[in-house]
Amino acid sequence: MASPAVCPAFAYTIVYVSDVEKSAAFYAAAFGYTVRRQDQSHKWAELESGATTIAFTPLHQRETDGLSGEVKLPDSAAARGPVEICFVYEDVDAAYKRAVDEGAVPVSAPEQKPWGQKSGFVRDIDGNIVRIGSHVRE
Repeated sequence: MASPAVCPAFAYTIVYVSDVEKSAAFYAAAFGYTVRRQDQSHKWAELESGATTIAFTPLHQRETDGLSGEVKLPDSAAARGPVEICFVYEDVDAAYKRAVDEGAVPVSAPEQKPWGQKSGFVRDIDGNIVRIGSHVRE
């Protein structure tokens, strides 16, 4: 077992978006989060989301593009990026409806999966895939 000094804690999921303020407001309305912090530069916002922070930052910024490379988006609207965000709800159908009513683009309606999870998919206002699901029930 790793010592506490080298044992990481998962702290942030950072979503690269075209408009930080709009994305933070969209996630608050569509998925039920509260905006915890939004900085004056419009380059960072965080949602109150428990132990792991969901944060938003611009697609391109001088501070990171040169260090870690530019964000590459999927080539078409039918494609998806290599990461999806998953939010867990007790009432998946109600959460899916809320997200769509608030502007999320429906991808697939919630359905019961053979592995014990009910889930559906939407796209956020930047085209990112968001899974709306339950915990896997065994």
